[in-house]
Amino acid sequence: MILAAVALVLGYSATVSCSSIDALPVAPSPGLNSSRPSGSAATPRPTTPGPGETVPGIQLIAVPHRDGSFDMTENVMLPAATDILPLQLPSSGDHLPGMMARTTPRVTNLKVVADDQSVPIENTTVTAPGDLPLTVSATRIRLTYTLSGSAVIASPSTSTRASAAIKPLTSAAGGALPTDVTVTTGLLNAICPLLTETRCAVGDPPILGIQSGIPASKALVVLQLDLPR
Repeated sequence: MILAAVALVLGYSATVSCSSIDALPVAPSPGLNSSRPSGSAATPRPTTPGPGETVPGIQLIAVPHRDGSFDMTENVMLPAATDILPLQLPSSGDHLPGMMARTTPRVTNLKVVADDQSVPIENTTVTAPGDLPLTVSATRIRLTYTLSGSAVIASPSTSTRASAAIKPLTSAAGGALPTDVTVTTGLLNAICPLLTETRCAVGDPPILGIQSGIPASKALVVLQLDLPR
């Protein structure tokens, strides 16, 4: 009788332990810099509804830093596969206002994944328009990079206020592609000088966003920011 009770208790404990393990959250997919053995199956990344993720378009996420630079993530979904990706920086030709027209945007540390395959890049710095050849003909492309030189920080130097121009590096890949732009912190206002209605901020501070579905060819956004301290 005692042995049967012990066995019952042990069996119950094992069942609870297995249930607890099953209930633990699943670890996220490996990041862009994670390596995976050649030939192994690609791990699908989580997707959020919208352009660049579940429908053709571009999703641009900008993380501002105190020096006025940005960590950028660009998710692109094309309606047809391509093996050449045109790249284009914000420039004075984009009708940037005032002092913004004299900025010199620069991309560094560019990394590209095309249809879950890492694309080898000879020069990871971009300072002018150009074409990036892909190793596969792809419809889904992800870029990560640092954007610098596109911001004007207000005086005095201790101020955290700044203006900055951003747009998708891949905006020339499809001018009509709907584009969603997200600034993760500090957004005070947003102007889209290439749109007929130029003010493209939506919502109210501190919960302020940028109009969704902007055509890629017009997705230049001039930000008013409170930079991280």
